[in-house]
Amino acid sequence: MELAKVPPHNLEAEQAVLGALMLDPQKGSIVFEILQPEDFYRDGHKYIYMVIRDIYERGDPVDLVTVAESLRQAGRLESIGGIGTISQIAASVPSAANIEHYARIVAEKSLLRQLIKMGGYLQEKGYEASEDALNLLDEAERLILEISQRQTKEGFATIRSILLKTFEKIEYLYSNKGNLTGVPTFFKELDRITSGWQPADLIIIAARPSMGKTALALNMAQNAAVRAGIPVAIFSLEMSKEQLVQRLLCSEAMVDQQRVRTGELLDSDWPKLSQAVGPLSEAPIFIDDTVGISLAELRSKARKLKMEQGLGLIVIDYLQLMTLGRKAESRQQEVAAISRGLKGVARELNVPVIALSQLNRGVEQRQDKRPLMSDLLESGSIEADADVVSFIYRDEYYHPESDKKGIAEIIIAKHRNGPVGTVELGYLKEFTKFVNLDKRHNIS
Repeated sequence: MELAKVPPHNLEAEQAVLGALMLDPQKGSIVFEILQPEDFYRDGHKYIYMVIRDIYERGDPVDLVTVAESLRQAGRLESIGGIGTISQIAASVPSAANIEHYARIVAEKSLLRQLIKMGGYLQEKGYEASEDALNLLDEAERLILEISQRQTKEGFATIRSILLKTFEKIEYLYSNKGNLTGVPTFFKELDRITSGWQPADLIIIAARPSMGKTALALNMAQNAAVRAGIPVAIFSLEMSKEQLVQRLLCSEAMVDQQRVRTGELLDSDWPKLSQAVGPLSEAPIFIDDTVGISLAELRSKARKLKMEQGLGLIVIDYLQLMTLGRKAESRQQEVAAISRGLKGVARELNVPVIALSQLNRGVEQRQDKRPLMSDLLESGSIEADADVVSFIYRDEYYHPESDKKGIAEIIIAKHRNGPVGTVELGYLKEFTKFVNLDKRHNIS
């Protein structure tokens, strides 16, 4: 009969930590940042540690007498072996000099136990037929990430140390006026407002159909990857990989998409297409066209891509086509959870996430059809979660005789860390390409 394995632990190190704390309570400022009560394997050691920490935080003396008395008052003195056990622990180390080393041994054994416990939990869930495999995979990644973050978490920082870093950043920005701090779009006026898309930001680009949402997002992805060498992940839920690459190719080559679709290419189109293949094929653009991709699957794929290839920008086309991967009470709650999840992905991976979004039909009923925040489809939480909310408006779509033909307004309606406003870009519909206005008239 196989005996159950004893979980990793080191009782001597646990006793050394407790004994050293009773010898030199001031070492608590080091140890209390490293260890939590649950990191101790033996319950008695856990209770002693909790009592020592409580006494220390009250500012009272920590010694054999005060620790024993506190345990007695809590009704735990006898259960841990009485005052004899505490005396033995207090005498277990000659000095507190190596307390940090002992504490890290205890923390390491605790980490191993946490991983073993997590493995057992995942094994149990895996045998449950009702458990969705992708959800379980996402939960496994989440649990490992939580354990990892607990090991690397930082405590309080003094304002002095933060001010020094902040001042260094201000000096850098002053010395590099005009330089972007985020992922560039290469649209000059837009980059001037945003200073590039910032790490950990969720950026919503919303518009009614045929306004150019996908074109704008692809242009941004293309510019970042081709011109700046930034790795970009594109999750295309509406178009296939082949359709998306065809659009990218036509945009890069400045070739009419309709001619490509119908096969009626001009002789002059071929050199343009051939020339565009080179920079596109070398660009770090990664495309996933999984239909109805879940938040968990997207997060997992993005994590893997960042580890294997690096990642600087995520583009999602579009938010309302994603699924949560589990049942929600309503579609609004599902979209709200997806929105919160995408913000979580941006923060976890520290990259900007551009998510395209639809607008409701209310905008069509107004005389001024420029979108408003209230027009975001299915969930007001999108507005709350997003760091930037931008809309696309093309006047010529509604007014064919408009004097703003070929001009698109990019309306920055929300900008958590910067100004709002409207930027005008040129829109070359036949190439599904946005350009800076000063460049629009130089293209033939």
